[in-house]
Amino acid sequence: MHKLVLGMRVAVIDAPGHIRIDRTKKPEPGENAVRVRLEGCGVCGSNLPPWEGRPWFKYPLAPGEPGHEGWGRIDAVGQNVTKFKVGDRVAMLSYRAYAEYDVADEKSMVRIPASMDDKPFPGEPLGCAMNVYRRCDIHPGQTVAIIGIGFMGALLTSLITRAGANVIAISRRPFALELARACGASETISMQDHESIVHHVKNLTNGLGCDRVIEAVGQQWPLDLAGELTRERGRLIIAGYHQDGPRQVNLQLWNWRGLDVINAHERDPKIYVEGMEAAIAAIVQGELNPTPLYTHFFKLDQISSAFNSMQERPDKFLKALITL
Repeated sequence: MHKLVLGMRVAVIDAPGHIRIDRTKKPEPGENAVRVRLEGCGVCGSNLPPWEGRPWFKYPLAPGEPGHEGWGRIDAVGQNVTKFKVGDRVAMLSYRAYAEYDVADEKSMVRIPASMDDKPFPGEPLGCAMNVYRRCDIHPGQTVAIIGIGFMGALLTSLITRAGANVIAISRRPFALELARACGASETISMQDHESIVHHVKNLTNGLGCDRVIEAVGQQWPLDLAGELTRERGRLIIAGYHQDGPRQVNLQLWNWRGLDVINAHERDPKIYVEGMEAAIAAIVQGELNPTPLYTHFFKLDQISSAFNSMQERPDKFLKALITL
């Protein structure tokens, strides 16, 4: 348990669709942890189920949950911490980051270089994108379909095209398709009709299908579509967040085509941190620029509006950040 000291503001989801802002005591870091004065926290699609309400959630949620994309500056360190010091700007894996302060183990964070001091850095989703990219095993000349151009899909489009592969971007919003083009996609397809998408992709690939298909939506239909777009002995990568119920898959098709199916979600904190470090390196080296993808900004007391925007996806919405 963390000791408690001076006060801070924190968001509490106390019922589906309702958030209050409380003032509580700051968490004191344990021996191997640090406390971070947060500058901001990204809003993740995985936050929608607890915001909307599901039978398995109990309310109120813990203060600051489910914020897990925080970054800021260290203002206190535990007695055994050796890698970080007060004043370091960091991104970390923590779970109560809809607050002014949060704590995390020193093994669960990365230092943000001074060259990025003026940039937001929601480390967890950026690290996740780098890890998905790594597991895609991309090679120059491949054809890669990305189903769903949100924040993840746009990042992957940039990374994959830079690696010399051709991206077919599939999404329902015209804005997302324009963004995919700006990120390097060679083809864009409106996600409206299943059969017409399959036909279009077959025409683009001489009837073979795609070497890699990334499903980045988290719903049944895109998962079905992904299997049909993947060529024989191709690789289907599941990057969507499937947490609203069971899924069915066309195992007959997957089996017949000999697909390699990759669940690209990580659970090992060490691998998450490696992805965050890779994201920093890519940004510093000019290989990735996520800044234009942060489209909407909210304050802590506007967090309900941030969640509503994520639900409704207004024009030109891609990624929301809570800033403090």
